[in-house]
Amino acid sequence: MVTRENNQNINLPLVSIVTPSYNSSSFIEETIKSVQAQSHQHWEMLIVDDESKDNSIDIIKRNMEKDQRIKLISLNQNVGAAMARNAALKEAKGDYIAFLDSDDLWLPTKLEEQVTFMQRGNLAFTFTSYCLIDEQGKDMDIEVQAPAAVSYKDLIGNTIIGCLTVMLDKHKFEQIEMPNIQPEDTALWLQLLRKGHQAHGLKKVLSRYRIVSNSTSRNKLKAALRYWRLLRNQEKLNIVKANFYFGKYAYNAYNKNRGNSSTSTSLLKGDE
Repeated sequence: MVTRENNQNINLPLVSIVTPSYNSSSFIEETIKSVQAQSHQHWEMLIVDDESKDNSIDIIKRNMEKDQRIKLISLNQNVGAAMARNAALKEAKGDYIAFLDSDDLWLPTKLEEQVTFMQRGNLAFTFTSYCLIDEQGKDMDIEVQAPAAVSYKDLIGNTIIGCLTVMLDKHKFEQIEMPNIQPEDTALWLQLLRKGHQAHGLKKVLSRYRIVSNSTSRNKLKAALRYWRLLRNQEKLNIVKANFYFGKYAYNAYNKNRGNSSTSTSLLKGDE
């Protein structure tokens, strides 16, 4: 059982990993193992079960018994990904906040390289490149490359930031809370960037995003409608500006789905 960190790890910054989980029994253990394999070992993994109907909780508890850095938050009603993540954010004790969904994976040096990147640049908000895998975990030969930097105006027409790649310095923000509007992750990034922050990209693939056949983010029409509501309801854009930025979003999504991912992203990651 992992009950404590060695002295070397304690001197490293603590990373709080936020993982919402709903009926994730097919993938959650592999996701946990990708966290346990990290070269940066000073972390806590806050898994929020959103009233799953399968045996996800049993799998999580089994792993908790072996590793006390894994913590389970069980919700008594299904509230969705945004509120589930917020439940974890309220309990997070780390210096840095990282996000990892229950079916996605990290490469072993993800936390180490990203923490170093943030510390060297004194950065508040970073993200990385990532690749796509299919439901069975096979590489799909598609990479989403992170640009060097993203501002509010860059992001509003392009969901280039993959949630599974984001790391935030908790001490540089007054509050980190996902709005209850879809796509909730992009809604948060826009909220933070609107306040003058900039997101900095680490141009290295450090995460693997799983394409799951029954994922709501795979329905392109619904994803587009959600993005339109985000522009109108959260960002309060008038109809002319909303149409302009929605057009950019659609163009970038089209390029991404053709595999032209160096300048765009998608109706995939970031539309959950």
